[in-house]
Amino acid sequence: MATRVFGNFRALMAAAKSSSTSSAAVGSKEPKGILKVVPVSPQLSEFVGASEVSRSEAVKKVWQYIKLHNLQNPANKREIRCDAKLKTIFNGKDTVGFLEIAKLMNQHFVKSA
Repeated sequence: MATRVFGNFRALMAAAKSSSTSSAAVGSKEPKGILKVVPVSPQLSEFVGASEVSRSEAVKKVWQYIKLHNLQNPANKREIRCDAKLKTIFNGKDTVGFLEIAKLMNQHFVKSA
């Protein structure tokens, strides 16, 4: 037991329990939601270079590609100018708003039963 002083009062406190068992259980759970690795469409698979990817990783790779190739409209940073490679995953659109990216990519993730 440890003694701590709070203001003018002393309190006895028990030692904290070790969380080694609970952290092992947390680490063994498989990811869910946007972190879950799922099969993707052939177009997105070709873009990211993998047949299965998480939604967050796919969006991250799209943004890396956009930044690398300087595809943001300099006058309006919220607008993405699509090149031929981006058009394959964005339904052939010439420009896409950055809020549309996740919605347009949604069709490329295979729905699981």
